[in-house]
Parts: sequence; structure tokens; C-alpha cells
Amino acid sequence: MDDPIKFDTKIAVLLRDDLAGWQRLNVTAFLVSGIAGTHPEVVGEPYEDADGTTYLPMFRQPVMVFEGSKEFMTTAHERALTRQLEHAIFTQDLFSTGNDRDNRAAVKAVHTAGLDLVGIAFYGPKNAVDKVLKGATKHP
Repeated sequence: MDDPIKFDTKIAVLLRDDLAGWQRLNVTAFLVSGIAGTHPEVVGEPYEDADGTTYLPMFRQPVMVFEGSKEFMTTAHERALTRQLEHAIFTQDLFSTGNDRDNRAAVKAVHTAGLDLVGIAFYGPKNAVDKVLKGATKHP
């Protein structure tokens, strides 16, 4: 029997606890695309079923999803910046835009301390991600 695969990195998403269900799913999908797009090593091999039909590859490791208050979002963001931990952000303003150009402009218009964060995705060494998320709860 093969030994379980262990990862020294972690992919985690932190969602604000007051988001609607559709918003949680939308934010999560957008955020993890930033990780997949910049870290090809986190994406595994394509899938294939017994009939030989192939499917797109997915992350090679689990994605953990957490939630926290609006205040905790700010705390986690500050921790990530202090630790220079790579992360993707999604702000409240992005729910009213409809494309990448307008999304980037909406973020660019706000100073770091004023960002109304509703989601953050982190990728990096497991212990660093755990420290940034200390106090968050796993998404139900």
C-alpha cells in the first residue's frame, strides 16, 4: 500500500462570515484561480476515467476553507503582509464589477488599510499559513 502523500505547503481560503452562499462559492473560485495561475507546481496531472476520457487537472493537494469576521479578515491580511506570504484578495467592490480590468481598477482605487476584504487565498509553507489563519474557524 502506498504511504499517504504529505505536503509542506498549504492552500487555504478565508471567507468573511457574512457572505451569502453564492458569494462564498464565487469568491473561492476566483481566489484559488490566482494560486493555480501563478504556481503551476500545485496543479496535478490530468484525470482519465476507465473509458479513456480525459479531464482537466486539479490541485494536487487539498484546499482548506475557513471563515472569519470582517475584523479577522483585516487581521489575517496584516499577518500575511508582515510574513510576506503570497495571497490573493477579493473585496466587496468586486461584486459590482464584471471583468478583470474593472476588478483590478476597483482594488487599485483603495489603500491597503481601507480594503473591504471578503476573501483571501493563501499559498505557502504550511506553518506560515497556519499562523496567518490562527483564530479562524473551518468553514461549515
